[in-house]
Amino acid sequence: MDLTRFRTGLGLALVGVFVSGCGIFGGERDTPVETQSASEIVDDIIYEDESRPQSTLFDFFRNRNDAGQVGAVNKYIWNASLETLDFLPVQSVDPFTGVITTGFGTPPGGGRAYRATILVNDPALDARSLNLALMTRSGPASAATVRAVEDAILTRARQLRQQDSRF
Repeated sequence: MDLTRFRTGLGLALVGVFVSGCGIFGGERDTPVETQSASEIVDDIIYEDESRPQSTLFDFFRNRNDAGQVGAVNKYIWNASLETLDFLPVQSVDPFTGVITTGFGTPPGGGRAYRATILVNDPALDARSLNLALMTRSGPASAATVRAVEDAILTRARQLRQQDSRF
């Protein structure tokens, strides 16, 4: 009996040593290599030992951030949402997460009160960037109503984009 226990214990110890050698128990993790961007590498080549200027003529040709972004959301969809649903009282606004929460309000010429929660979750001017939840006092609004409001917001966002591109 003691020989069987010894063999079992020795076998488990060998399996444990083998498995720990494979790295399953958390050994050293691979860390990503941080590299310079292409523009930084070119700048290092051009300005080897000289003092690097703050900006150059070539900065004009480099990619710049999109002017349509406010934090991580599209500013046209953001502003269009606020303009389209301006009859609803705004309760909270967070442009960094892209969430607009409103209270109950009645649209002009309508008899039913609505409350909206809008999520703009992408900097692209795209229908997938807009998520809208409409509630009435008796429950969720119909899908047709939600679709109509989404279409109105996206149409206004395109109009704002066109107005902005004229300047």
